[in-house]
Amino acid sequence: MLRTILFTATLAACVPCLAAWSIDTDRSTPDKQGLFEIREEARRFISLENAKGSEQWQALEPNAKVLVPRCAVPLQTQWTPKSLGRSKPSVMVICAAAVPNTVMKTWDVHVAVKRKPHHP
Repeated sequence: MLRTILFTATLAACVPCLAAWSIDTDRSTPDKQGLFEIREEARRFISLENAKGSEQWQALEPNAKVLVPRCAVPLQTQWTPKSLGRSKPSVMVICAAAVPNTVMKTWDVHVAVKRKPHHP
């Protein structure tokens, strides 16, 4: 019974924290790369791609469960190669060199995209 009460109290205390979290507030720190910056890189890439042709895309939100170390070099972007087996188009946000850590030296995060509705 005490565990149930403790769990319920802890959960209730966390709700305001979770409600305040968003990708807009998930910024980079010295140790982790923020999802905000990852999303903005994907949006920048899509903006450049949209300027090239008639197809118009919109970058969606990166997966909120993603946690990667801070990148030590500027982020890179490209279309996710079809050879990686993703079923829908996405943008790869790539870190070629993460800050020194025990988890990973490089990483990439896939950000889903969707076609914008065509308006004549």
